[in-house]
Amino acid sequence: MDILRVEHLTKIYGKGENQVFALNDVSFSVRKGEFTAIIGPSGSGKSTLLHILGGVDRPTSGKVFVDGSDVYAQNETQLAIFRRRQVGLIYQFYNLIPVLNVSENMTLPVLMDGRKVNRERFEELISILNLKGREHHLPNQLSGGQQQRVSIGRALMNAPAVVLADEPTGNLDSKNSQEIVSLLKFSNQKYNQTLIVITHDENIALQADRILAIEDGRITRDEVIRP
Repeated sequence: MDILRVEHLTKIYGKGENQVFALNDVSFSVRKGEFTAIIGPSGSGKSTLLHILGGVDRPTSGKVFVDGSDVYAQNETQLAIFRRRQVGLIYQFYNLIPVLNVSENMTLPVLMDGRKVNRERFEELISILNLKGREHHLPNQLSGGQQQRVSIGRALMNAPAVVLADEPTGNLDSKNSQEIVSLLKFSNQKYNQTLIVITHDENIALQADRILAIEDGRITRDEVIRP
């Protein structure tokens, strides 16, 4: 079953002679529970694609379907709800709120959605992410690897349909990078979580089920590593 479907996605910046195609007629689908790596040089359109998949940036044309729903047929209020409930975003630079502790940062999306925190899920994630005993620490009291664990926990708290990670290990050393990838793979397998990761790291890409390569806003390769 496809959890994500992209049809003829195009994103253009600028007008006339200054037009730049960040994405140019991109189409693909992703099965539920699949771990897909997106690779490509800087400026190829990877981050633009991820932001459009996550409801953060609107396409110029084309459609994105997540769990059967046409994402950009929704109004802004519906789109905000979609971002909170259906998508978990993980960034390179963590994007934690400095005045909130680990527990507050992780549960913020649930509370912003006006819903009750699932304490069982929270405790399970804290344990899986090896953050037990650090629930009341502020971000500046954590290492880079620990901060990225918190951002993963925040992305998973709402049990989203799709987890999108933009260079999640780009700010970490090799040991922490492998730990983060292992955690993402574990959540992918344990929760049957659909995972899409943008990476420059070939070692990470080769751990995925599938690799999509993008150049100049177009998909140039679609390779299944593990059927």
